[in-house]
Amino acid sequence: MTRLVQTFLRWKEVTCEEVCIHFVDKDTMSHLHAIHFQDPTPTDCISFPIDAPDEEGEDYRILGEVFVCPEVALEYAQKHKLSPYKEVSLYIIHGLLHLLGYDDQQEGQMKIMRDEEKAAIRYLEQKEAVLNG
Repeated sequence: MTRLVQTFLRWKEVTCEEVCIHFVDKDTMSHLHAIHFQDPTPTDCISFPIDAPDEEGEDYRILGEVFVCPEVALEYAQKHKLSPYKEVSLYIIHGLLHLLGYDDQQEGQMKIMRDEEKAAIRYLEQKEAVLNG
């Protein structure tokens, strides 16, 4: 996971001193989703940006936090006959894109987000076989 995050951020030319990735269970994800988005259902990932990726003058920059639910990834992967590892990796990438300012709430934004996810997956698969477990 560390290599995936570092490789992705280098590819996007983002420098920061810290980004936090948390793996949580469905109950915790449901709780976070309810508190912050008024939706008590479990979701795949939730991101909380802290310092903007292009912010100048910060001595120590924390990009933000990404909460990922591997249980949701496993269920989705099994249902669609996908690799659970790649599904979790996709959720991490999705969360990192949110930290970088990408959004997926409207159709046009969602297409941009999906295109960025696909480009990231292609890049990471080529670079050091990061997505091969």
